[in-house]
Amino acid sequence: MSDRPVFVVGCPRSGTTMLQLMLHSHPRIAVPPETRFLVPAYFRRRIYGDLRSASARTALAQWIATDRNSKFRELKIDKDDFVRQATEGPGSLGSVIGTAFRMYADRFGKVRWGDKRPSYVKQVDMLLRLFPDAQFVHLIRDGRDCVASLKEMPWYTLNSFHAVSTWAEAIDAGRKLRRTMAKDNYYELRYEELTDDPSTELKKLCEFLEEDFDPAMVSPREAAEIAVPVHKVWHSNTHGDVTRSRVGSWANRLEDWEIALCEQALGERLKSHGYELSGGDRAAKEHMLAWQKTMQKRRASRMRKQMRDRINRLREPAPVAALLTSGQRALAGIPQQRAEAPVTERV
Repeated sequence: MSDRPVFVVGCPRSGTTMLQLMLHSHPRIAVPPETRFLVPAYFRRRIYGDLRSASARTALAQWIATDRNSKFRELKIDKDDFVRQATEGPGSLGSVIGTAFRMYADRFGKVRWGDKRPSYVKQVDMLLRLFPDAQFVHLIRDGRDCVASLKEMPWYTLNSFHAVSTWAEAIDAGRKLRRTMAKDNYYELRYEELTDDPSTELKKLCEFLEEDFDPAMVSPREAAEIAVPVHKVWHSNTHGDVTRSRVGSWANRLEDWEIALCEQALGERLKSHGYELSGGDRAAKEHMLAWQKTMQKRRASRMRKQMRDRINRLREPAPVAALLTSGQRALAGIPQQRAEAPVTERV
């Protein structure tokens, strides 16, 4: 049976939390609430020196466990135990990071762990460096619904032009991944089909993950009590039944100019994923220009980050890839398999 990590990716507000809970409801897979230490730890990797040194692993693990922005507390695992296990574990960046998620899975007696963060769709190259045998599940939702939902979030402070750009970037990243990744590494499904027929779509997903389908995945309400923090009120719908009530609600939640912008800016992308356009008015020239300028600025920012990372890769003082799963160990030439942990908590 597989022990490969599973990453849930997509545009924010595309249903990734619902999918996280569905996966967490599987008896062999644990997917925690969102944390914020994986990406920062990767970009801070040079600070800690050679992670083949136990003291370096200790320092990194302590930062993960204690930094106020890491959200390590969401995992509800013992800090000291994590630092100890990370220190005693394999000497690589991915191994230290992966130990936290593995310990989360151990809480529930599960052998596979996952992680959900929509923005990972644009960071798959980095994640594969850390976890070479990872699998990626990209959930796609109508871009107009995503834009409408993003606008209503208390944490989203950007404008509609950025919201439209966010969906476009996720779709473009997915196209590249679909073209370049192996079929057993990358999988796409649509939010609308998942909510319309959860059993059928989850059976297909389980086949991709090399897992048996479990009916509990269709009704993940129990998992929401554990894996959705109470303060995240914008995920309140996850505590009920899977519903299609928000499908197509963009028509009443977006202003006319925003609908026109979405359909002109995203039209080809929407149609390629099976979404019909309303056929309304074309976007005003000033709105299209503002969106194009936003896309250009965001693209330039990503390119600068990518260039810095290429330079940092030349100066890496230690191994990056994790050595925690049978696949990761096999890729490193040391095939071994971790024994399954005992069951300690439900779901």
